[in-house]
Amino acid sequence: MTTLEGAVVLVTGGQRGIGKAIVDDLLDRGVAKVYATARTPEPSADPRVVPLPLEITDQASIDALAVAAPDVTVLINNAGASSPDTYLEAPIDDIRAVFEANFFGPLELTKAFVPIIERNGGGHILNAHSALSWVARHGAYSATKAAFWLQTNAIRLELLGRGIGVTGLHMGYVDTDMAAAVTAPKSRPEDIAKQALDGIEAGAHEVLADDTARGAKAAISGDLTALYPELAQA
Repeated sequence: MTTLEGAVVLVTGGQRGIGKAIVDDLLDRGVAKVYATARTPEPSADPRVVPLPLEITDQASIDALAVAAPDVTVLINNAGASSPDTYLEAPIDDIRAVFEANFFGPLELTKAFVPIIERNGGGHILNAHSALSWVARHGAYSATKAAFWLQTNAIRLELLGRGIGVTGLHMGYVDTDMAAAVTAPKSRPEDIAKQALDGIEAGAHEVLADDTARGAKAAISGDLTALYPELAQA
């Protein structure tokens, strides 16, 4: 288990939405420092927050971040990108781009920071997935989250015995800019952040942060018509 009080945490996408809520909750929990990344980072009023630039799909940006944040003990892979809601009509470059942002980028960041966390005595990694890890909606976005979920499970096994725990975070719609057009029920970012950080401190392998995530995971062992009711009408 990882105690967040006194920890040094890196939060990608840490200046808005769920990432900002995580940063705020980390400060309440008494962390020593939070590196909060964004493409164009803004300054913070709290001296414990260190804004840093990151383009998650650019290896040079990832390498520079690892140099700028050598004292990290907890990595939170939160940054990501959305995609068109179609495979057949989306340009293949758009599909590749969302995989770069949601799968390969976090993988490269994890590879960069695992040695840093080890040198600092061990710690934790949290990866933000989605209920769409288990539901084929919203085009390639769900495929990237499914792949990221399996990446997380595999890395957790690779890190056994190395002093680094790994938690996967799953949730449905959250009231952020990304879901601004969604009319379905949405969770508050603060609620998701609290459950995510509670999961880190408890050493949880997985956090299912709302009913949508819990329902999606429970449904994957059932008939496909339960997940996709329109199939029953075909």
